[in-house]
Formats: sequence, structure tokens, C-alpha cells
Amino acid sequence: MTETPVAEMSFEDAMKELEEVVGKLERGDVALEDSIKLYERGAKLKKRCEAKLKEAEEKVAAITLDGDGTPTGTRPVEGL
Repeated sequence: MTETPVAEMSFEDAMKELEEVVGKLERGDVALEDSIKLYERGAKLKKRCEAKLKEAEEKVAAITLDGDGTPTGTRPVEGL
């Protein structure tokens, strides 16, 4: 597990660490206090991944297509 602030992580890094956290919690070989810390970190990582996915979905939705389905550019996305 890294000490990188969750808010600064890429989607890929957050997802990788989230998978590690889940694996440790599922094995159950972590002390109670450490499990609580892992769970809290995992919740933050999950939230980060969801936010990055939503951001990507909004970018994809902003791609405009012509009548043939060819991308012609993007339109502004509110909030980005």
C-alpha cells in the first residue's frame, strides 16, 4: 500500500491499490486496527475510482458525431 494521497492517484493506481486492500481484508490475516485503516483507505480509493470513471464517461459523452458516426470534435462539458 502506498502513502500517495488518494486524491492525487490515477484511476489505474487507485484500482490496483483497492484490489490489494480487498485481498488483504478477504484473507483476514490483518489485525483489527489495521483492518479498520485498510477499510477506510479502501473506501477512499473506491470513491476516487468512481469519480475518475464518471469523469471519463462525461468526456466520452462530449464527443460529437456527424451523421455517419464520425467524430467531429467535442462539445464543452459542464464542470470540466
